[in-house]
Amino acid sequence: MFEFTERRSRWVLGVFAVLALVLGALSATLFDRVDGGGYTDPGSESSRALTVLREEFGQGSPNLVLLVQTESSVDDPETVSAATALVANLHERGGVIDVVSYWTTHQPALRSVDGKQGLIVASVLGTEREIDDTVTGITNDLSRLDGPLQVRVGGFAMLMHETVLQSKTDIARGEAIAFPLTMIALLFVFGGLVAASLPLLVAVVTVVLTMGTLWLLTLFIPLSVTATNVATLLGLGLAIDYSLLIVNRFRDELAAGRGPAGAVATTMRTAGRTVAFSALTVAVALAGLLFFPLLAIRSMGYAGIAVAALAALVALTVLPATLLLLGSRVDKGQLGWWFLRAPRPAPGEGAWHKLATAVMRRPLPIGLAVAAFLLLLGAPFLGVKLGFPDERTLPESMNSRQVTEIIHRDFSESDQNTLVAVLPESAYSADGLDAIARELSDLDDVRRVDTATGSYAQGGLLAEPTAANARFRAERAAYLSIVPATTDSHALAALVEQVRAVPVPSELLVGGVAAANVDSIAAIEDALPWALGFVIVLMLIVLFLLTGSVVLPVLAVILSALSLTATFGALVWIFQDGHLSGLLGFTVTGDLSATVPVMLFAAAFGLAMDYQVFLLSRIREEYDRTGKNETAVALGLERIGRIVTAAAILISLVFLGFLASDITFMKAFGIGLPLAVIVDATLVRGFLLPAAMKLLGDANWYAPEFLRRLHDRVGLDEGGRALRQDIPVRDPLGVTGRAEEIVVVDPLARAEEARAEAARAEAELTPAAGSRETAD
Repeated sequence: MFEFTERRSRWVLGVFAVLALVLGALSATLFDRVDGGGYTDPGSESSRALTVLREEFGQGSPNLVLLVQTESSVDDPETVSAATALVANLHERGGVIDVVSYWTTHQPALRSVDGKQGLIVASVLGTEREIDDTVTGITNDLSRLDGPLQVRVGGFAMLMHETVLQSKTDIARGEAIAFPLTMIALLFVFGGLVAASLPLLVAVVTVVLTMGTLWLLTLFIPLSVTATNVATLLGLGLAIDYSLLIVNRFRDELAAGRGPAGAVATTMRTAGRTVAFSALTVAVALAGLLFFPLLAIRSMGYAGIAVAALAALVALTVLPATLLLLGSRVDKGQLGWWFLRAPRPAPGEGAWHKLATAVMRRPLPIGLAVAAFLLLLGAPFLGVKLGFPDERTLPESMNSRQVTEIIHRDFSESDQNTLVAVLPESAYSADGLDAIARELSDLDDVRRVDTATGSYAQGGLLAEPTAANARFRAERAAYLSIVPATTDSHALAALVEQVRAVPVPSELLVGGVAAANVDSIAAIEDALPWALGFVIVLMLIVLFLLTGSVVLPVLAVILSALSLTATFGALVWIFQDGHLSGLLGFTVTGDLSATVPVMLFAAAFGLAMDYQVFLLSRIREEYDRTGKNETAVALGLERIGRIVTAAAILISLVFLGFLASDITFMKAFGIGLPLAVIVDATLVRGFLLPAAMKLLGDANWYAPEFLRRLHDRVGLDEGGRALRQDIPVRDPLGVTGRAEEIVVVDPLARAEEARAEAARAEAELTPAAGSRETAD
């Protein structure tokens, strides 16, 4: 790839500029093509219930609520006339069925206690995108409504619609926060405007290409709005991470005396390979999300794979082409001594080297103490309560939230949490339906059961059947509408299980929002072992190809998983239990969105493995050079420490942009991802990794002979070979050119250098004379 980029630098930049313009133009309409939901399992019992309801009865789950407000009374003739006309308009609108209102049924539950508000409840059918289009049309028409009525739109369909709108706002706000903070941090890392702007250039191109790619994906598969949230900030973070590695290595090669072409060649052979390998680990971690049937989770998987691949592609093409054109001008725009890079310490003098040395003197107590501390931080997750987003996850200014809160406050009853019990392909007598309805009405937390034979409450028949009850029965099927007496999500989940446990002669399918939530949590739990197995097995294979060891991949997976304990403990402590809710600005719901731990684990685990790749590749290089395990650990941490630290800080600043979101479960990413990155870059890298590698000793590098031979054939190895390099030359006229050189490694000289460096490192690991301490 480098050879092509070297010959066609301007052509490469031109192609990507055109791609960015085209895909950027396409992505302008991306939010019109994504769904606001994606939290239901399409193969679940609740989804099957809604399918039967729609196909057999022409009915749907009530997902649209119009709150009609008037200054006089809902029974005022002028109000009645206007509200009746509004109901008729909804009846005529395509995709809207089963419209029920106070003015057409006079049900007390649809009239507020003070008599100044009434409800119109309807079902909107279609795909989530079609439902969103219908809600948009209704909202636009109501905004132009004149007369005595004030109408506000609520319900689950409006909740999903406003989630898309809010996500679009959040992305712009997050980028507005992340870009300036990242630019300032990059100035401190690189010390100059030109070098600091290169990662942002790569980030912008990556994000634009990713959003355009997601637009193209919507032509073939449905996508949830979660894909756009993740693609923007994850793309920004990964692009900056990869650019940081490449630009830093390029500047080092220039400082060592190589010309631009030689510096880029060496950079791509070393840092470039690490970038490609790191992108693979991130993509593998996020590919595990494709095992889940929920569209919101799968969409994040699609977006994550795309953004990892595109971030690496842009960093390995656009960035080297730009560096070739810039050459030594990459250091232009220095801003002063306070922005200059600190001088690199001599071998064995760096802070990370000293920390690793100190840890390896007492690996067991230090490792156990840090591991116990992380497990303690993760303890709150043992009390996790899973749920799904409702109106409280949106800001208080959203219509869907306000309408729901008004109904709970001003209406004596609410039918928004209605469950449906569908009896498909069965002919039931009136007595049979009556018996089922009576048994369901006797369940705890059931206010009323409506079916073809009437309405039932605890104690028996509440109301005789009317003409409206005919809709509950088809030729060979019937259904019952169950109105709960509670709004608590956990009580509703328990009610779903109770309804499903009621014995009936044939199949009974339970649907509704609460039933869909129960089924979705079950789907996540069922898919989780398969997703984890897939990710772990592939990670072990990929890390074996990097290290040639069967021990280090297992250690890396364990340490990466351990680094997430603090994150999951914080999620429960903050977002479920409500600590810091005032500071972060969200409403406590008493549970944690079931999709958040899964999506957060995939992203955070991928990033943790990303840093493990940085570390283990450098430690492996040092081990091949010195043959000393402890020396390799200390020197590897020292030489990669500054880069990993800077990368962790930068990507954490980017992920803080999630905190700007007004959607609660997106704020969880703004807390969880930076925390996972910081823990991995400090406690795991500085303490657990050196402690574990010290205890394992040379066993770190063990592999059976047949796997060792396999690694020799197909493994990834960057060190110890004769390398073809470009070196700068100058002709008699003073024109700088390139010459190729074969670097021949002198085995005796290299061995002597390795022995001297190993002796210096071991001296630090050995206690001073007279000390009572002994090295572990």
